[in-house]
Amino acid sequence: MKKQLVVLTGAGISAESGIKTFRDSGGLWENHNIEDVATPEGWNKNPALVLQFYNERRAKACEANPNAGHLALAALEKYFDVNIITQNVDSLHEKAGSTNVLHLHGELCKVRSIKNEHLITDIGGRAIEIGDLAEDGHQLRPHIVWFGEAVPMIDPAVEIARNADIFVVVGTSLQVYPAAGLINYVQKTVPKFIVDPFIPEASSNYKDISFITETATVGVPQLAEILIREYQ
Repeated sequence: MKKQLVVLTGAGISAESGIKTFRDSGGLWENHNIEDVATPEGWNKNPALVLQFYNERRAKACEANPNAGHLALAALEKYFDVNIITQNVDSLHEKAGSTNVLHLHGELCKVRSIKNEHLITDIGGRAIEIGDLAEDGHQLRPHIVWFGEAVPMIDPAVEIARNADIFVVVGTSLQVYPAAGLINYVQKTVPKFIVDPFIPEASSNYKDISFITETATVGVPQLAEILIREYQ
């Protein structure tokens, strides 16, 4: 039986495919204040601006290609039962070929009714505008978990983390909760790895973590070789 390899990924892995994050520019996200485009309050104030913002991000994400980090994680499915828990809202893990991807913060390629969070539609790279309605007749909004909203997929993610035989963190600062807390559910005896050019400050709270201080495109292929050699 293959070992359970659980990988938590953050913005760092997608940044190398050209997808910017709000942390790149001091709280601005593509020249917008976070509060204006990524909160329920921003949506209530100016939904047209929010739709435009996500239309632009969706188009860029559709043009982006997976990098060596994404591809290395997908290739590990040959050797391990790989579960990816991602904070990213792009589809680069899926484009790379990963088959078990849980999106904690939603997905750019999907939209949902403002009245029914379970009425979700995959629109690919298409833009949505004011007046585009879900099947229930209500306005469509991005299927994104905004700041201040609950994270519905955190409970399934916790269960996946609990069952990990190996736990890996790639390209995240371990500062964004509740995702950062997932490492607390991993069994103490489970091997843990962090791939990031900067060692996350929060990692000092945990023992027995191996660090690969490289970007994802360099570090994840290195890690893959270690995992195949020592753990499969």
